Amino acid sequence: MIRWAIIFLVVALVAAVLGFGGIANFSFEIAKFVAVIAIILFVISLVAGGLRGRGGRI
Repeated sequence: MIRWAIIFLVVALVAAVLGFGGIANFSFEIAKFVAVIAIILFVISLVAGGLRGRGGRI
């Protein structure tokens, strides 16, 4: 998922350099959205793993 965020960020940077402001803005917004979703899923994964614990011996 982070890969998609990086791809959209690169597309936004290239579009901005070439002068396509609308496309650059749209790609940057998508990159931000995907990055935020990836971070949220990562935090949920950490919390779920912490709540489950290792189990087993004491």
